[in-house]
Amino acid sequence: MAEGLSAAYTIWLREMWRFARDFSRLVGMIGQPLLYLIVIGKGITATMGLRGAPSGLDYITFMYPGILAMSVLFTALFSGVSVIWDRDFGFLKEVLVAPVPRWAVAFGKAMGGATVTTIQTAILLVLAPLAGIPLTLRGVVELLVLAFLLALALTSFGVALASRMSSMQGFQMIMNFLVMPLYFLSGAMFPLTDRVPAWMRALMHVDPLTYGVDALRHAIYTGPTLAAMRAAQLVRFDLATDVAVLLALTVVLAGLATAAFSRTRAA
Repeated sequence: MAEGLSAAYTIWLREMWRFARDFSRLVGMIGQPLLYLIVIGKGITATMGLRGAPSGLDYITFMYPGILAMSVLFTALFSGVSVIWDRDFGFLKEVLVAPVPRWAVAFGKAMGGATVTTIQTAILLVLAPLAGIPLTLRGVVELLVLAFLLALALTSFGVALASRMSSMQGFQMIMNFLVMPLYFLSGAMFPLTDRVPAWMRALMHVDPLTYGVDALRHAIYTGPTLAAMRAAQLVRFDLATDVAVLLALTVVLAGLATAAFSRTRAA
């Protein structure tokens, strides 16, 4: 166990160094959410607004937790591509022949991806004033904990998929097929209300990202604002339900990632 944890820490530390040295990744991480928030948020606010929203709540304020979830989703899932990258460049072969358990390598990669994603989420909190959201210290801590939990689940899923892929192109195709439905059915862009068609509402209930977005809204909105959003069905579930789903999802996907990586080949 001690050797496994040491190996996991080494893999985690490598992911941290790769992130610190990749400035373009940081620019892209901030640029895409900012584009969504300004262009889509401002456009919908100016043309349609948010039906049934409490007084004083515009679409950008509603959309902000979804923007954070989008950053978590994109970064966490695509962090699994490092498995294929390491295989192509020979690093994975060196790791797999080392006398360390493979679960430790998978765990280290998942933790590294989740940590990077959480750091990016923390950086994106500077956009909160742009969305008209006052953040409290307690809210920031809760938000980062929830973001890490969601990121760990999604990174584990990315590692599991990448472990079974033989090419970068195949992984990217599968990711592009999964990312957009997961995001648009999560309630990030439009709320899960009774006005949504029944078939879409059913898909939104089984989308795991729905509970992540809902949990982030619990962390961001407090007091009367949260109560008003719950009354308007803009916050759908209890926080305990959201966290329970995220915890169960993390355990299942972490186990799936470990099992998939244990069967992977170095080349």
